[in-house]
Amino acid sequence: MFTAVQSRSTPVSSEIQHVFSIRRRKISQICRYNRSCFKVKAVIQSGNDNKTVKDANFMEKSMEESNRLLVSSGKARDVKAVVTLRKKMKEKISDKIEDQWESLMNGIGRGILIQLISQDIDPVTKSGKFAESYVRGWLSKPSDHPHIVEYAANLTVPHDFGRPGAIIITNLLDKEIHLVQIVVHGFNEGPVFFSVNTWIHSQKDNPESRIIFQNQAYLPSQTPPGIKDLRREDLLSIRGNGKGERKLHERIYDYDVYNDLGNPDKSEDLARPLLGGKEKPYPRRCRTGRGPTKKDPLAERRIEKPHPVYVPRDETFEEIKQNTFSAGRLKALLHNLVPLIAATLSSSDIPFTNFTDIDKLYKDGVVLNDDNDPQKNNFLSEMLEKVFSVSKRLLKYEIPAIIRRDRFAWLRDNEFARQALAGVNPVNIELLREFPIVSKLDPAVYGPPDSAITRDVIEQELNGMSVEEAIQAKRLFILDYHDMLLPFIGKMNSLPGRKAYASRTLFFYTSRGVLKPIIVELSLPPTPSSARNKRIFSHGQDATNHWIWNLAKAHVCSNDAGVHQLVNHWLRTHACMEPYIIASHRHLSSLHPIYKLLHPHMRYTLEINALARQSLINGGGVIEACFSPGRYSMEISSAAYKSMWRFDMEALPADLIRRGMAVEDTSMPLGVKLVIEDYPYAADGLLIWSAIKEYVESYVDHYYSEPNSVTSDVELQGWWNEIKNKGHADKKNETWWPKLVTKEDLSGILTTMIWTASGQHAAINFGQYPFGGYVPNRPTIMRKLIPHEDDPSYENFILHPEYTFLASLPTQLQATKVMAVQDTLSTHSADEEYMYQLHEIQQFSINDHEVLKILKRFSAKLKEIEDTINQRNKDIRLKNRSGAGVPPYELLLPTSGPGVTCRGIPNSISI
Repeated sequence: MFTAVQSRSTPVSSEIQHVFSIRRRKISQICRYNRSCFKVKAVIQSGNDNKTVKDANFMEKSMEESNRLLVSSGKARDVKAVVTLRKKMKEKISDKIEDQWESLMNGIGRGILIQLISQDIDPVTKSGKFAESYVRGWLSKPSDHPHIVEYAANLTVPHDFGRPGAIIITNLLDKEIHLVQIVVHGFNEGPVFFSVNTWIHSQKDNPESRIIFQNQAYLPSQTPPGIKDLRREDLLSIRGNGKGERKLHERIYDYDVYNDLGNPDKSEDLARPLLGGKEKPYPRRCRTGRGPTKKDPLAERRIEKPHPVYVPRDETFEEIKQNTFSAGRLKALLHNLVPLIAATLSSSDIPFTNFTDIDKLYKDGVVLNDDNDPQKNNFLSEMLEKVFSVSKRLLKYEIPAIIRRDRFAWLRDNEFARQALAGVNPVNIELLREFPIVSKLDPAVYGPPDSAITRDVIEQELNGMSVEEAIQAKRLFILDYHDMLLPFIGKMNSLPGRKAYASRTLFFYTSRGVLKPIIVELSLPPTPSSARNKRIFSHGQDATNHWIWNLAKAHVCSNDAGVHQLVNHWLRTHACMEPYIIASHRHLSSLHPIYKLLHPHMRYTLEINALARQSLINGGGVIEACFSPGRYSMEISSAAYKSMWRFDMEALPADLIRRGMAVEDTSMPLGVKLVIEDYPYAADGLLIWSAIKEYVESYVDHYYSEPNSVTSDVELQGWWNEIKNKGHADKKNETWWPKLVTKEDLSGILTTMIWTASGQHAAINFGQYPFGGYVPNRPTIMRKLIPHEDDPSYENFILHPEYTFLASLPTQLQATKVMAVQDTLSTHSADEEYMYQLHEIQQFSINDHEVLKILKRFSAKLKEIEDTINQRNKDIRLKNRSGAGVPPYELLLPTSGPGVTCRGIPNSISI
């Protein structure tokens, strides 16, 4: 008989215990009923007790004979469940022996127990009808899938069993198994699919069985009665109780603050403030439950590489993909390549002395130091050669797209401006709507609020227009990082080798349809001894002003690179998606249509975020080492979240309107019209946004056709409430959160989430190396302030302006490290899952022909958009995406091959 559900190895809430208690009673009723009727198999409780085994074998044979009689009499039928498992990629002899043992146990029917649960209620037990069997025997493995193995389970069910709705699976082996799917054959309606692609823990680690559901979507109120309790129980088991340290085999989703970035036990310099709370608000991350550090009870004890940080088991990268999957590449980079680069260059951490030094990175490469351990050295060489462009310890970089067609493009003003519209960070430029420009910071702390950009200074660049005329004509634009950065500039500049300003950059849109930078304002915090805290720069005609202007632009680019990485990339996509994913698992059953809609867009995000907390954004990590804000990087990210992040403004049309880059226009397809038509990110992004919106609206309409179906959906309402109140707890009282009452409300919320995970992340991620791989174009650090005429360094600048410029940029070590990271973050794996493939991906999880038609229409729409974008890139009137040496704007093309392609929209944030 089926074992009664036991208590968990970790504490459970009283609510979960109550549900489990109900289930125990029902299973007991089922088992008593089945003894006299449709009993299928007996579970062997003790393999060491020979009498027990003999008795159980006798019972099995008796039941098999009884079942045969029932089938022959027409009172029952035989069905077969084909169970597909994915094997781990093993190399060790001990692992191979373990695999053989697993095959033997499954072959003789002592490894996996499955229970088939009907959608219909049994009149005796008042629960879903029930049949169970061991998985036994094996089918021949497909020759083209060496890591896939299939087993079968034969079950006998009563003729009125009904349609299967769930399977309870118990793994009696000593290790976890990866279940791909179960297909049940033998019912009149045809095969019943349970496509799950999930890890099933060993009963040794957790005595509870796993519940999986068939590929059919149901709103909570539509759940078949036979599986209604199982639906609720499965959700409760995922939530946990918020106590204890999580184990790697668990699938518990819960929230925590960012208190794991620092390591005060290792060094006082590595202590970092907690992010999440009134003082430093931040989205919540996935809880790991590790204990506190010794020196700071509020900080969580760190797990250092290469040991993994906990994420729920199904969120981890599939082992079979590690050799080609870009996240596996990132692990190799952080654990091996970056330390090798540091070891090679740290003893001579010098600036580039001329542009030829930079060119050598692509032409000659960097020879990496050998390790003293020959065995380790050979392993690293083999691994690096396989994963990176590293051959015989020689690291060579590909020529970035920004200089591939025109190596001097980065120097020109029009390219500097073009990248504000078509570069890797095209989301900060705004229309200048008010003049004078005024800071919102406290003047008692940060000095007079008025900008040093005066009317006279601007009008010298406007070809006869007044400031008011240019503003009215929507011809002036601004890139304003003043208020975001000024509170941190003093602390940043106190760090060794860091010198930065808070910047404002003014652009003028000419009558020829070209955006050009006209003024840069660079500000330092006011000090009692210095009144020169704001400096104005414009492009000059003489050589000195030319070099000064380039230095000013480099400082702007450095600020832009930092804001891009810490705010627009990490915060607004990675960090803000994490609470949506946690809430989706905690509140939306895998049966829920909205869970099925979102599932492809949640793939691997928690794992990549955990890896980032471990090695990228942590104290002393790559971001702190290679970007100007240094140890204050995540505090800047928190400040930006506090001052500017709003869920309703993450929708692309709303963001464009907020920044003044679009105006409301009911005659346009999405109700918005771009102020600058040749704005590639926005123009292409609106096409993708529109396609997602149309797809989501059709999907939501299909499932929420009844009045009040949105408000009566208890899982959906719990999901949205938890996103606001727990996932983004520091913003829970804001009035701008969308309501969730109508189908339109739901469609808008979902469109924003899917856009964030797909199109938005693609636009600001996969161009990192193509634009940032050439250090002078996007320096991530500036190490010197711009010299004044009375500075001691000014004379050297006049004599050697090229050296002064390059000495202000990242050192060779800093540049090489960040280039390696950017190259990896910009890489598509060979098995990337793209948004245009959704109809192929979802066909295994959604058994609804109408929904599959919606998915096919969406894929066809994306292919149409690709053709439109390709045509735009050939339009000579669109100067920001075509012309001599100008790279086409392809970041929002839906398709891509593997590698650094600067194009392609994956479904999720998986790198």
